[in-house]
Amino acid sequence: MVLRIGSRGKAVKELQEFLEIGADGIFGKGTATAVKAWQRANSLDDDGIVGPATWDAMGIATTDNSEKTYTTENGLIVNRHFLPPGEYKSGPTNKEYVFLHHTAGWHNPFKTIDNWGRDSRGAVATEFVLGGPSIKGNDGKYDGVMVQAFPEGGYGWHLGKNGSQHMHTHSVGVEVNNFGYIIDGKTYAGTTAHESQIVKLAKPFRGHSLWHRYSDAQIDAMRLWILWIAERDNIDVRAGLPALIKEKGADAFEFNEDAYYGKVKGTWTHTNTRKDKVDMFPQQELMDMLISL
Repeated sequence: MVLRIGSRGKAVKELQEFLEIGADGIFGKGTATAVKAWQRANSLDDDGIVGPATWDAMGIATTDNSEKTYTTENGLIVNRHFLPPGEYKSGPTNKEYVFLHHTAGWHNPFKTIDNWGRDSRGAVATEFVLGGPSIKGNDGKYDGVMVQAFPEGGYGWHLGKNGSQHMHTHSVGVEVNNFGYIIDGKTYAGTTAHESQIVKLAKPFRGHSLWHRYSDAQIDAMRLWILWIAERDNIDVRAGLPALIKEKGADAFEFNEDAYYGKVKGTWTHTNTRKDKVDMFPQQELMDMLISL
């Protein structure tokens, strides 16, 4: 499928929604300008025409590009939207840990991956990104949408400094689109949060009581993803944080030396390995999901 000025219909509307411009289903000069800008940002010929190369780079499944989406054995729909070569490390490596993160940013998982591709740090990524609802409460298009950023067996730098660099290469990570803590009704970036997107914890975590809520769709998708990864990579996902929650509740999300040094293989969050991180936080629904694995 090729789209250009003059094209109309559902595919044009999906393209416009991806570009986050007015989605009227009509490919006019404004859409062409947005396409050219996106093409330049992603090292493509900026001709303003959406053909196979642009569809492929965008990771949007069209009628002739359906392999971009697959369904796992337990029913999770996964979209492939791979980073350019060099923006992740090629594997394969055997996986021993699952790490849960949140992005501290907007809700579109495809854009998260695109931004990684333009990041000068190089190979800073997780294999998966999980979309969410808009912090403004006005867009649920990406809520619960799971996207794969590089092929199985590869890895990216997603843990920063910790006691075991082995965990970078031998872990599977997911970044959940979420802004994190909320102060005076706003995110750290100054965006006003809709009241439906705010959750208050029973007690403060890392100095904050109000947080951007992990949605039901995100938690449901995380559960399917963790259980699928357990089978795919033969990881005991119930060890680590899930087991610790049963003993310590929300305190299980605090720094843990077994996680920091990679002594216990299983499921952990970034907060378990870093005292300066806030991803993820102990929302009750998240804890309930983890102990139910």
